[in-house]
Amino acid sequence: MERMPTRAVRIGRVQVGGGAPVVVQSMCATKTTDIDATVAQVHQLAAAGAGIVRIAVDNPKEAAALKEIRAQTTVTLSVDLQENYKIAPLVAPYVDKIRYNPGHLHHIEKSKTIPQKVAWLVQVARDHDIALRIGVNCGSVAPAFLEKYPGDAMEALIQSTLYHCQLMEDLGFDRFVVSLKDSDPAKVVAANRRFAQARPDVPLHLGVTEAGLPPDGIIKSRLAFEPLLASGIGDTIRVSLTLPNERKHEEVLAGLQILADVQQGRFISVPDFGTGLNIIACPSCSRVENEKFVELAQEVKALTAYAREHRITIAVMGCRVNGPGETNDADLGLWCGPTTVNLKRKSTKIGSFSYDTVLPRLKEELDRLIAERTRA
Repeated sequence: MERMPTRAVRIGRVQVGGGAPVVVQSMCATKTTDIDATVAQVHQLAAAGAGIVRIAVDNPKEAAALKEIRAQTTVTLSVDLQENYKIAPLVAPYVDKIRYNPGHLHHIEKSKTIPQKVAWLVQVARDHDIALRIGVNCGSVAPAFLEKYPGDAMEALIQSTLYHCQLMEDLGFDRFVVSLKDSDPAKVVAANRRFAQARPDVPLHLGVTEAGLPPDGIIKSRLAFEPLLASGIGDTIRVSLTLPNERKHEEVLAGLQILADVQQGRFISVPDFGTGLNIIACPSCSRVENEKFVELAQEVKALTAYAREHRITIAVMGCRVNGPGETNDADLGLWCGPTTVNLKRKSTKIGSFSYDTVLPRLKEELDRLIAERTRA
């Protein structure tokens, strides 16, 4: 595959960009504080072919666990700071890359400016000889950019990313990669193409935020990755699937298969995909607050199969990071907490239900929505 002339960025022993082979990534779904299980999953993903494995860390207790995890593996590790960028110094000694979300920086230390916070992260990265990823998601774009580009979420997404690139380069730091993600494959293609036109030098990590359950999740990933990779865009990829822990390596295998197929000129053809019921679900990861989330996503898919001819989007999110914002655009959303599931219609909350009682209530809302659209 011909590649965009991105600069080379070193992430531990892995090179991203600069003509290096596209790297497949994945993320641990185990609880970070469960050291043995997390180490086992790191090795499970690496054995399947993952070049970089990401772990979520949100507090000092998880950071302490990360130190022990690092001591038991030589796999190239990335860490996801979630909403708490202040723990960066606690994790930096034990990883090769830190991913932060520009849309979450405003939550903490509101007296400090965004440039000050980015400068602090850059200094942490310099002090520990690690790389950074600017990870921008459709459901959590920085409010300042949503206000600057009202009604144009795509422009807000892209401009936020470009702004953070410039902040780093103004500090003389270029050891970073970028990701621009959405749950809609077409928007992933559009955003990454536009960014690559503006900044062809910056390595890109490709992903669909909530691809969901296989096989649909794999198809959505293909729809996003194939046109981008075929045009030389993309230096790392992750197929984000909602899977039980023992099958988490299937993300890696799916990514490797996509790369092999694109290289051989084999492309998916699903002209009708996306014209009916669309179930999006975030990947199972360590942020999930109840392990029933994966089972619930599977039950939602089975329950709603009768509505497959209707153009309706149902989102099933597993944690507080993705739940509140990334269910807002769905016709119906389930945001799963530790003991209850928040049921939403667009941005309006309908109520909180137990895992055992939410499905009948979801069906009621789905039937009501179908009836309303039929009458219209």
